[in-house]
Formats: sequence, C-alpha cells, structure tokens
Amino acid sequence: MSEEKSHWDALETILKRLEADSAARLSLMEIEQFHYLYQRTSSDLGKLLTFASEPEVKNYLESLIGRAFAQIHQLEKKPFNFAPKQWWWGTFPDVFRRHLLAFWCSVAITVLGMAFGGGAVYLDPPSKESLIPFSHLMGSPSERVAKEEKQGIKELSGRQTSFSATLMTHNTRVALTTLATGFLWGLGTIISLFYNGVILGAVAIDYIQDGQALFLLAWLLPHGSIEIPSILIAGQAGLILAHAVIGWGTRESMRTRLRKASPDLFTLATGAGLLLIWAGLVESFLSQYHEPVLPYWLKILFGLVELFLLAWFLASSGKKRSFIAEGKR
Repeated sequence: MSEEKSHWDALETILKRLEADSAARLSLMEIEQFHYLYQRTSSDLGKLLTFASEPEVKNYLESLIGRAFAQIHQLEKKPFNFAPKQWWWGTFPDVFRRHLLAFWCSVAITVLGMAFGGGAVYLDPPSKESLIPFSHLMGSPSERVAKEEKQGIKELSGRQTSFSATLMTHNTRVALTTLATGFLWGLGTIISLFYNGVILGAVAIDYIQDGQALFLLAWLLPHGSIEIPSILIAGQAGLILAHAVIGWGTRESMRTRLRKASPDLFTLATGAGLLLIWAGLVESFLSQYHEPVLPYWLKILFGLVELFLLAWFLASSGKKRSFIAEGKR
C-alpha cells in the first residue's frame, strides 16, 4: 500500500483546504480529481479489509473516507456563488489551456487565410478590392498614412466614445458568429477564421509593399494584440462546439455532449467578449492617434507589452496546485 500513499496525501490536502475554509469552492477539474481520489482511497480500504494487520492504516483510511464523504454531500448542497475574480484569474485561463489543441487549430486556420490573402495581393495587387471589405483601406496606404498623420487631437476628440462602442459591437458580433457557426459541424467557424485571416494578410501585404510597415505595426499592435487573440479564442470555442456536435470518439448523445461542453463554451465566449471590450477602448483612444501626436515606437511597445501579458495570463494564471498533478499519477 505504500505506493498508494501519495493519493491519500493528495486527498487529505484537498480535505484540509475545504475544512479550513467553509466558503471554498472547487473548480470542475478539482471536483473530478476529488471524486477520483475518494474512489481510489475507498478501493484501497476495501483491499486492506482483507488483511488482519495494519489497523492504524485501516483507521486512517476510514477517517479519510468519512471526511471526504461528508464534503461530497456538502459540496452538492452549496449554493451557487459566482466569484468574478476567481473566474477571471482561474476558471477562464484554465478552460483555455484544457482546450489548447482547438486554439492552435484556430490559429492554423487563420494563418492559412493570411497566407492566401497576402499571396493574392502580392501576386495581383488589384485583387485587394475584392478581398478587403473596408472602403477606407481601398486607396493607397501612403496616402492614407499622410492623411492620418495630419490629423491632430482636435479632429478625433469627441468621437472616441461612439467609435469605441461601434468597434466593440462589431468585434463582439464577429466573435459570436465565429463561435455560434461551429454548430454547423465547424464549417462556419472555419470559414469565419479563414476569412478574417484573408483580410488581415491582404491588408498587411498591401501596407508592407507600399513601405508602410512601421505605420502598420503602430496602428494594429495596440488593439490587435488583444483583438486578434480574442477572435482566435472565439474560434477555439466554435471548434469545441463542432466537436460536441459531431461527437468523435464517444457514444454519448448530442444533448449530453452539448450539456457537458456548454460551461466551457460560456467561459471562453465571456472571456473573449471582455478582452474585446478592452481592445475596442484601446483602438478608439490609442490606435487612431499617430505621429506626431504619439510616437510609433511607443504604440508598438504598448502593443508588445499587452501581447506578452496576455500570453502570460493565458499560459500561467490559475494553474492548479501540485497536489492535483500528484493525484493523477
């Protein structure tokens, strides 16, 4: 039984945490781990009962299982108590990491779209009129840059709030469409991600070919470092939804699969929506100001810092304690 002691210790660690704080709540992953450790310890006790020796170990396991049983019933009766801080710093990044493969698929589809859009404009510059749906990007990038740099603070003042609201509404609509169309066996999500990539690639090559790469980075990075990952997260959720609809590798009914996936879909959609609110504010109040109002290097630095913090947040925030990993061994 010595090899099982790590599981008993992991269960007792969770119990001590719950017993020390009556308001403590476990995430879905922690609850699953708690039940696993409880069942495994119960099995160990059953095996031990066949032996007459080891009375101290037997008493310890009986006590451990009794405490766990009490906590299981207590957890079932706990009222719902949403904690925004815990959700943002724990649940959201944890759900994101558990579906990392879907996120990288979302990235890959978008990159393919960028390659297609960029390649089309590079080989056939006039094709940008068919690929880019925004009228203000139809003209020469150099002419637009010259016009934007002539604008001062006065020309933009008073319009930021309404412009920010418009951006948030548009971006949220794109994100929700990308997610919801995953119900069409993922085809809608794939098309949406690919098309967004086409636009991004076409605009990028258009500006780079015209010698406006610095302006492009200073214009896109402040808000794009948050906005683009948010759309990718929405695509991640759309692919999760598609998997639930298709049901690869499971015999569960579609209703059951959708019910199991819905908490994670809600978490990713809400997280992406909150990130898009920030991106909309940044795009309206920072991205639209260019030199000489704001130096390009400052805007680029700001965007890079945002991107680094977002990557750190999604990769590291809310990581489970080591006892969970131990319990899975």
